[in-house]
Amino acid sequence: MTWAHDKVFPFTAPLTRGGDATHDVYVGGDGPPILILQELPGIGPETLDLARRLNATGFRVYLPHMIGTYGQVTQIRNAARLFCVRREFNMFLRRRQSPIVRWMQALVAEIKSRENAAGVGVIGMCLTGSFALTLMAEDAVLGGVASQPALPFFGGDNLHMSPQDVGDARAGMAQKGPGLAMRYSDDKLASKKLMGALKEAFGDHLETAEFDGKDHSLLTLDFHEPAFQSVQDYFRARFAQAE
Repeated sequence: MTWAHDKVFPFTAPLTRGGDATHDVYVGGDGPPILILQELPGIGPETLDLARRLNATGFRVYLPHMIGTYGQVTQIRNAARLFCVRREFNMFLRRRQSPIVRWMQALVAEIKSRENAAGVGVIGMCLTGSFALTLMAEDAVLGGVASQPALPFFGGDNLHMSPQDVGDARAGMAQKGPGLAMRYSDDKLASKKLMGALKEAFGDHLETAEFDGKDHSLLTLDFHEPAFQSVQDYFRARFAQAE
């Protein structure tokens, strides 16, 4: 069963290092808007389940399709796909964000305007986890959830954001409330060292949660109900505060 979105539109905006990117954005549900940033394997049934769950609990979902085949989980196996991903997502950058961040900044402003909303919630996962925190610097964003943030891959305790990114996001969090980062306790990809670096960078401006287990994708492939409940509660509090 697919997700019953009610519209889809192409969205074009610049990348940080020049040039533009265009991706289809799927939209469905009613309520305050939440932007889901997809994981690397693609938008498969589990990601669509997350969109349905958020709809069922009173949120409108925006889901940009950036990588892979919509509706399927696929692996990136060929050089052409790797090149396309690398142009927008550099998975190994340390102390800098990927070029796609500027496109995301434009998208959250677009969503806020389309919905005439107080603001937007953002969920990032694995590849996109840290973007949810960086985007808290934007006026359009009320709250960000970094679920199993994993970039930069093999980066140790380096962050996939610059000191300026961190400072701007901290300022946004100080004004709007903390971000939320979470992981499975024995997840090697979203590592304990990386989570520790996020805690050190953001301090009291970042709430963190760890859930027992060795899995990875808290909200999709390895769905964890208490983690999802934490996300619901977090966004309800952020939107209530903005009323």
